[in-house]
Amino acid sequence: MYMSGQNQSDDPVKSPEIQEIIMSYRIGIIAAEFANRLDISPVRALHLFYESQTCADLHDKRTWLYLYSNLYMADEFMRECEYDF
Repeated sequence: MYMSGQNQSDDPVKSPEIQEIIMSYRIGIIAAEFANRLDISPVRALHLFYESQTCADLHDKRTWLYLYSNLYMADEFMRECEYDF
């Protein structure tokens, strides 16, 4: 919906709370994909992802990684793990 004349900061989707929910959802999807690929538990995958540089980059708006798809980020995480193991 076009918000003619309205301040875009009034957009509830841009609130920090909603953005945190969206990010949590995306991280869950990435961890689930990684868990399936490596046949590990989703909890283990989530733990590994939260400790990764990929996750740190996802939270860093300067990297623009948040604009990429969840599958792309899962691929990035897999590449990172290849170097770590």
